[in-house]
Amino acid sequence: MTESADPSAPARPSVDPAEIAKFSAMAAEWWDPTGKFAPLHKFNPVRLSFIRDTAAAHFGKSGLVPFEGLRLLDIGCGGGLLSEPMTRLGFAVTAVDASVKNIKTAMTHATAQGLSIDYRHGSAESLVESGEQFDVVLNMEVVEHVADLSLYLAACAKLVKPGGIMFVATLNKTLKSLALAKIGAEYILRWLPPGTHDWSRFIEPKTLKALLTENGLSVTTTQGVSFDPLNWSWRLSSDTDVNYMVVAEQAR
Repeated sequence: MTESADPSAPARPSVDPAEIAKFSAMAAEWWDPTGKFAPLHKFNPVRLSFIRDTAAAHFGKSGLVPFEGLRLLDIGCGGGLLSEPMTRLGFAVTAVDASVKNIKTAMTHATAQGLSIDYRHGSAESLVESGEQFDVVLNMEVVEHVADLSLYLAACAKLVKPGGIMFVATLNKTLKSLALAKIGAEYILRWLPPGTHDWSRFIEPKTLKALLTENGLSVTTTQGVSFDPLNWSWRLSSDTDVNYMVVAEQAR
C-alpha cells in the first residue's frame, strides 16, 4: 500500500507530491536522533563543518557568530536540522519546505530553542516569484526527490545573490551507491525506511555540475563524503561514488 500525495504540497512543476507525502508521514521524528532520521543526525556534523568553513572562506568571515548580516535559504529544510545551527552562526535564515507538516515540526522545535527562523511552506518557484535572493542557498539532500531537476535548479540558481554561493548535497548514481545507499541502508542495515530513495533519481556529479553551469553558476568545489564504519561516523573524503557535495558561485 502506498501513501497518497500530500494535498497541501504546493502545485509547482518541481514538487513531487508523492515524495512530499513520504516525508510528511515521518515529520514528527525529525528531531529524534535514534528515529527514522538517525542517519541525518549522524551526517549533520560533517556537512555543518563543511558549510561553515566554506562560507567563512568565501565571505572572509571569522569568529563565533561569523555570518551576521548575511541571508541564508535552507530549501527543503525538513524539520530544521540545518536551519537551527545556521541561525546560531549568525545567518538570517529563511527555511522552506513543500510539506506543511515538516514546517510545523520545525517551527515548534525552533520556538522551544528560542530561535527566530523564517519558516515557510512553499517552493523554490514561489520564492523566485516573490523576488527573494540570498547570500547562501542550502540545497541538501533535496535534488534526488524533485519532480523536474532542470526546472528546480533553474529556480534555485535565481535565488542566489550576485557573489553568493549554493551548496548541493546528493547521491551519485553508481553501482556502489545502489549497493550501499539504497539496498544496504534501507533493506539490510535498516538505517532508513524502505523506499526512502529511488536509485533512478540519483545524480552523477557531471550531470549536476552541467545543470548548475547552464543556469549561470560556476562550480568551485566537488567534495566526497564517506562513512567510516570503524568510528561509526562520516568524514570528508575524495570518494564521490556515493555521497558528495558541490559548491557553486553566482557571478558578482
